[in-house]
Formats: sequence, structure tokens, C-alpha cells
Amino acid sequence: MHASTRPSRVIVVGGGIFGVSTALHLARLGVRTIVINDGPLANGASGRSLAWLNSARRRSDAYHRLRLAGIDRYRTLAAKYPDARWLRFDGGLTWDADNDRNEIAEVFEYERNLGYHALLLAPSKIAETTPGVDASTVTPQGAKFNPGEGWVDLPSLIGVLAEEFKALGGEIVTDAGRATVNVEEGRARGVTTSNGARWDADAVLLAAGGAVPAIVAEAGQHIADGTPIALLVRTKPIKHPLKAVLNTPRVAIRPTPDGGFALDSAWSEEEVGVNPDGSYAIKPSTLEGLLLEASKVLEGNPKLELADYGVGPKPIPGDGDPVFGELQAIPGYFVAFSHSGATLGLIAGELLADEIATGKRHPLLANFRPERFSK
Repeated sequence: MHASTRPSRVIVVGGGIFGVSTALHLARLGVRTIVINDGPLANGASGRSLAWLNSARRRSDAYHRLRLAGIDRYRTLAAKYPDARWLRFDGGLTWDADNDRNEIAEVFEYERNLGYHALLLAPSKIAETTPGVDASTVTPQGAKFNPGEGWVDLPSLIGVLAEEFKALGGEIVTDAGRATVNVEEGRARGVTTSNGARWDADAVLLAAGGAVPAIVAEAGQHIADGTPIALLVRTKPIKHPLKAVLNTPRVAIRPTPDGGFALDSAWSEEEVGVNPDGSYAIKPSTLEGLLLEASKVLEGNPKLELADYGVGPKPIPGDGDPVFGELQAIPGYFVAFSHSGATLGLIAGELLADEIATGKRHPLLANFRPERFSK
């Protein structure tokens, strides 16, 4: 770690969950912090995330531990806001396609051996555990239910965190345009935004979602990028008993605070086109297809109506693992770039703020340093 003195001022670039969470934790530590975003808060990936809180299926031990710590922080938050409609822990139900790649039984055993709470359910047993599912659509291999999982509405959460941040004296600047990190005499000295404004600081956290690799490349640094374009569809409110998050072969579903559902899938992402001007092309058949696939797996097969949708980059590093911490070659230049922003949002903000404020590296982030991509 390069930082040897407590910074007197920190700039956070990005108004998503990583940026606002870190900014709030810095403010709680008494560090003067400014959040700068290219648009309104939560206008990027945080605004179009399925936001499933989990550590399901297989991943490295280090990543699993970090995700469990992330879920733990949400448990603490849920105790503080017990009536919040934007944070729920009603479990997650998953089933795989009926083919030779179905691994539900194997994943159940894997999770059980880790101590990750999991139940393997035959289709006939699903209704008593997870109301709201059309069990006839569950494949014969059954489904895996994880009672400790949940979901969060990130725009709502970011709003709550931002209010506390401002109450602690933090400053939020929106609609500032794209930011470039100023590197002078070998270290980060602040940012300049496309509207011409310059903001000086002792340290900078770049938490600009899918733009992170391109922005660090301006300083001659490399972070491998696997960012795809993602689509999230939101339905109009409907009276329905489903409370859990569903992950099925053709659609993932989670409830929304207003009584609707948020939907995404791998196949619908593949159907998103990019126009020559950089805008996105969404076919009506893709939106209709997601609504239909969701209706098929919901009890009663209700008619779902489109409320709106979000489309844009889904930040994923090239090797799939998170990237957190200070750039080894540039003191004072920190990054946060990861998939699973919802699950990791609170814990990443806490640990990054501590590193920025104290100069001490946290062992939970040891496997996720940006220097692993150094050429």
C-alpha cells in the first residue's frame, strides 16, 4: 500500500453502489469526500441489476468468503430497516435445464459441504417451500432452494446511503460528464470532467462501472475487461405470491418494491444490438419473450405487462473475479470494478474506505488486486 498518511480529501468517481457505499464509509471515518457522477445517481449498472444477494454455485474460496461477508452486511442493514420494501431475504430457487449439463444435485452437495444453506426439492415439494412457482415447469432433477438468499433494489438503497452521506457533510455532483483521473508526479491528484471542471484530491476511487478499464488505460494501466451488454426488464405491478428470487433455464426473476418483477436472462442479452452511434437496439420480440418466459414459471401463468427496461454495460472483469484496491503503479489511485455489485456493494465500500483512510490492505481483498493484470 502506497498511502502513508490519512487523505484530507477523496474524490469518488461513480454514483453506483460501489461509489456511494465507499463514499459513505469514508464520511463515517471523517474523511472529506466528493462523489462525482456523469449523470444522476444509479444511472449505470446499479440501476439495471437483478441484484440477487447470494454466493450460490461454485467459485473460489476467497470469492465465497467475500460474498458471505457482503450478505452479512445486508443482514445488519435489514435489522436497521426491518420494514424496507427494497431489501428482502426470502430465499432463492434455482433449477437447470433438462439435459446432460444439469448439475443441480452436484451443486447442492457442493454448497452443503461448504455449510451454505441449501435444500434439494422435488417439483412436488416446491409449493410448500417457495409459493408462487409453477412446479410443472421445474425439470425432473428438481430445484435447489437457498433460504438465506435475498434481493435488494439498488436505486432505493443508493438513495438511503446518499442521504446519510450528505448528512455527514459529503458532497454529490451529478451530470458532470465523463471523468479522467489526473495523474501528476506519479500519483493520483484528482479528476477532470468533460464539462471542464477540475477537482483536486489526495486520493481517487474510480467506480465507474464498465468504463473502468478504459479510464485506467488512459494512465497506462491494464485491467482485463469481459463486460457484456445486459438487459433488465421490469413489469407492471401484479398481485402474486412469489417472494423468492428465481433462477431458471430461460429467465431469472425477482420481485420489485412496487409489486412487479425484474427479469433477465442470458439469451436476451445476446439479442441486444449496438447501433453505429453507440445506442442499443432492443427488439420487441426480446421484451415479449422475457415476459412470456417469466409467465410460464409463475404460478397461474399470469399475464405480465412491460413497465420499462434498462440496457447497458454489465461490469465484469476479464477473469470474472472482482478488482478492488489501489493501482500498484500509481499511489492514491483506487479502483472498484466487479460483477455482483449488489452482493458486494456494502462490504466492498467498507473495506475500500478503510484502505483509503488508513493505508492498510485488508486480507479479504488480497486475491482481487488490480496488479494481477499487470503485463
